[in-house]
Amino acid sequence: MAAKVNKVVLAYSGGLDTSVILKWLVETYQCEVIAFAADIGQGEELSPVREKAMKTGASKVYIDDLTEEFVSDFVFPAFRANALYEGQYLLGTSLARPLIAKRQMEIAAAEGADAVSHGATGKGNDQVRFELTYLTMDPNIRIIAPWREWDLLSRTRLMEFAEKHGIPVPVSKDKPYSMDRNLLHISYEGGVLEDPWTAPDESMFVLTTDPAKAPDRAEEITVDFEQGDPVAVNGEKLSPAALLARLNELGGRHGIGRVDLVENRFVGMKSRGVYETPGGTLLRAAHMAVESLTMDREVMHLRDGLIPRYAELVYYGFWYSPEMRVLQKTMDETQHNVTGTARLLLYKGSCRVTGRKSKQSLYRMDIATFEEDEGAYRQKDAEGFIRLNALRLRIGAMLAGGKTPS
Repeated sequence: MAAKVNKVVLAYSGGLDTSVILKWLVETYQCEVIAFAADIGQGEELSPVREKAMKTGASKVYIDDLTEEFVSDFVFPAFRANALYEGQYLLGTSLARPLIAKRQMEIAAAEGADAVSHGATGKGNDQVRFELTYLTMDPNIRIIAPWREWDLLSRTRLMEFAEKHGIPVPVSKDKPYSMDRNLLHISYEGGVLEDPWTAPDESMFVLTTDPAKAPDRAEEITVDFEQGDPVAVNGEKLSPAALLARLNELGGRHGIGRVDLVENRFVGMKSRGVYETPGGTLLRAAHMAVESLTMDREVMHLRDGLIPRYAELVYYGFWYSPEMRVLQKTMDETQHNVTGTARLLLYKGSCRVTGRKSKQSLYRMDIATFEEDEGAYRQKDAEGFIRLNALRLRIGAMLAGGKTPS
């Protein structure tokens, strides 16, 4: 018999899993269930979610617009760090979960709830991301993870449960893969995508045009940055969420930002995921272009060495950990001079940097030029520089050749 629970706050999307979970919680724990849906740029009307949750058994529904907070406090910090997991994944889902969990815990505190619940499976990363945040905010919170308790251990069983209880769900037996969308990306997994040899069907994609059918004329855009954060597109200043939405539109039109990868989950297994991240792909390319002008070489190389660790912490769910706070401060320290403009050329799935400029630029044309530099750089100095750096190599070569270093 499950321990008594009085009130649960459920992270609710209105999809298959959480719709079934809402009803299951009411039946299993005989408790009050408050549904919380976070608007983080799903691109769909959330008002039907309220009605659906109430009909399924929720006592109360919260629908909070978190789009600006998501972009300014989660997406932008990660992009200041150029975060990329395993060389390809721009962490769209990973960045959203700690924000959702944080707001969920705030609601739980306000409502006097003694438990929280989520729809993440026992095989995935999201359970870790949600629960690490829960326990950081309240070490004693009761967590109900239905996928680790019930016997509905397949999408097919879930759909049967939903049909039995008259719960409408957006997943069919003909289209069983799952989608997760926010303002940064859409992820697709499960169903036919579980076979890593099966190519995703073109009809699946939502944010991006098929690159083969994208416009035949390239489009040039500019992105302005101030201290590492984007502030304008094509000279127009925009809020963080509006800016990312604009880049999504531009990148999506040209088929930019599709990724199909097999990644390593935190729990130990490999998983195949397909992602669309058009705006994020443009944003990262533009940011790196401005950094190339404005960041000191050794600072950049040191920062770049920390990117894999930073991305791992985000992917694994340690957004609110002490080591993440230290890393974020380090990343942000590198961005003080990253102010300037990048120019990108968008064409049939590709994004190419064609220019960059900054008043904080460390690039000196009078030094780098192949023409006469009028004494700005003394080429003869390079001889001593090279010989000093070669000294240990010369000594090693002498010893290897049986010669005594002179």
